[in-house]
Amino acid sequence: MSSTVHATFLVAAPDQPGLVARLAGFFYNAGLNIIDAGNHTDVHVEGGARFFMRMVVDVSGLSAPAASAALGGSSTRAALERAFGDLAQTLSATWSVRYGDQIQRVAVLVTKDPACLYDLVLRQRSGELPCEIPLVLSNHPTLEPVAESFRIPFFCLPVTPDTKRDQEKRILELCRRHHVDLVVLARYMQVLTEDFLNEAPPVINIHHGFLPAFQGAKPYHQAHARGVKMIGATAHYATKDLDQGPIIEQDVARVTHAMGPDEMSRTGRDVERVVLSRAVRAHLERRVIVEGRRTIVL
Repeated sequence: MSSTVHATFLVAAPDQPGLVARLAGFFYNAGLNIIDAGNHTDVHVEGGARFFMRMVVDVSGLSAPAASAALGGSSTRAALERAFGDLAQTLSATWSVRYGDQIQRVAVLVTKDPACLYDLVLRQRSGELPCEIPLVLSNHPTLEPVAESFRIPFFCLPVTPDTKRDQEKRILELCRRHHVDLVVLARYMQVLTEDFLNEAPPVINIHHGFLPAFQGAKPYHQAHARGVKMIGATAHYATKDLDQGPIIEQDVARVTHAMGPDEMSRTGRDVERVVLSRAVRAHLERRVIVEGRRTIVL
């Protein structure tokens, strides 16, 4: 079995000459191999161009003499991060890192629609989504048999307007107890409060692409009545502004006048499943840099 461990670094900085060389040179000097990298400079930014980079680094050589010498005599991950932080400071950069042996834990929140839950669990079990799913939470008991069929603990936490804050506190407690790194709203039909979002790990939401044109109940029936020719879905990070968070992934499917509301709904659910899984995978693979109200997916 290979002992290789990868670390994924995400960097955002004001654009300036030599950024790629300086960042890559840091790992070269430490004798660490960059096995994957991507970067982008956005010149359409008020206040000056911005640079973004993702680097996947083989850190299994941290114990080698070259790495220890370059990192001030230490061969620990903490020393690597301190040294990289010093470089980032000289570049006025923000950055983050996560290691491949730190498997992320995902809490899935659902209501009654099983489509996205099934899809996420099956992709996780097949190895497509590199994570663990330690629990499923819901405001209804409907999907408990689905979670039980995969032997995933299920917690039903009913909610009313009067109990919403207490229910959200319970969700946060369960997330902390299960060391959750990411919350996925897999058709969870509740609006999360700002207080919850401030305390929770990152939250990814999925909604159909008709918003805001077809809000409320039965959006596909509304779309059918308007004769739309294309339907879609959007996955985004949840923020206090409803359905306005930074977009991670989107897709569309064409529909025709011959399709009724039920067939449109089935097509829409297919798009939602794919879009949500792509967004979750991009987050888990650390491909997403959030910059204000938008994302850069490298």
